[in-house]
Amino acid sequence: MSQNSVLLVIGGGIAAYKSLELIRDLTKRNINSRCILTRAGQEFVTPMSVAALSGDKCYTEIFDADDEVSMGHIELSRSADLVVVCPATADLLSKAAVGLANDLASTTLLASDKEILFVPAMNVRMWEHPATQRNVEQLRKDGKHVLQPEEGVMACGEFGLGRLPEVGVISDTIDLLLGKRSGNLTGKHAIVTAGPTIEPLDPVRFISNRSSGKQGYAMASALADLGAKVTLVSGPVAIPVPSGVECLEVETAIEMNEAVQRSLPADIFVGVAAVADWRPTHCADLKVKQKGESQVDFSISLKENPDILHTVANLYEGRPDLVIGFAAETHDVLQHAKEKLQRKCCDWIVANDVAGDVMGGRDNEVVVVSKYGETSWPLLSKVEVARRLASSIVEHFTQGELADE
Repeated sequence: MSQNSVLLVIGGGIAAYKSLELIRDLTKRNINSRCILTRAGQEFVTPMSVAALSGDKCYTEIFDADDEVSMGHIELSRSADLVVVCPATADLLSKAAVGLANDLASTTLLASDKEILFVPAMNVRMWEHPATQRNVEQLRKDGKHVLQPEEGVMACGEFGLGRLPEVGVISDTIDLLLGKRSGNLTGKHAIVTAGPTIEPLDPVRFISNRSSGKQGYAMASALADLGAKVTLVSGPVAIPVPSGVECLEVETAIEMNEAVQRSLPADIFVGVAAVADWRPTHCADLKVKQKGESQVDFSISLKENPDILHTVANLYEGRPDLVIGFAAETHDVLQHAKEKLQRKCCDWIVANDVAGDVMGGRDNEVVVVSKYGETSWPLLSKVEVARRLASSIVEHFTQGELADE
């Protein structure tokens, strides 16, 4: 088997220690690593440890006479099959986005003619800052790959998006970009629904559910990372829109259905949103007031909302090639998932047990059901669930069936 190689640029940050794990994991996958360690990165890991694990010299300085004679930053930038920046700090993202080249890492990135994968890791406020998001958007417009960071507790103690993805996720992405895994989604249009819908009772009250939108937003990000054009139709959530994703904000199920229909045609539809099944028959123009202690009960008349998943899956013309629904269940998860697959006429159902804190939580445990059977996945972060599902979507379009992972 021929050995692929990556040029790994290690930025400064506490996540730099995971670059050592990445080198080891890539070696197990028969992928050779040649490494550049930035000056800030040397505050967290040493050139000697990087060299020992990679089996090659660790490059640190652009003004190194020996390196420029024997290798040179231009040759170094083109010596591998793929360039990976991990961790990609806000500084490295900024330099790459504007084309700054004032050290070995940034000069090499500017000189490279290979695909480049950025794996960001930083404080949540830094990641969500408009400047960082502009830089990520620019890099993606320039054809670079930028992974979405994971959510969790930071080294600084804050919580949010900014954690480096798990090493296995990074290695899987590298495999994909090296062609060791099949294909990508460039040229495909995906519609993803996310979050809850809210159905108004009066100007201040509504019927809704506990959906946070985290799984749907992670799904949109994972598909965009693989090159798909993604239209995200989202109910009200408190999550920043992933870079490279077009977001249509809605409130009610009727609005979500209309936005989905306007967004068609598409190759992929992933219905992650927790769409309210019913809405009030009447919405009061003014706030409904209490009538005192004599009012014991208050009745609400409901009617069914549009079934968005069923509608998309049963389109006579313009049906997406792959229609995926999500099923949030509290009991008999597999049985209900199989019934929903047949009832909705979709291709896959991703079912999960939401009896605990899944809705609004960080993690998810799902079973993917299709006409080929079912595949249970272990408890994973919602970001990892999204990436696994996106990878299965890739394999569907290259192999014609759901991958058994």
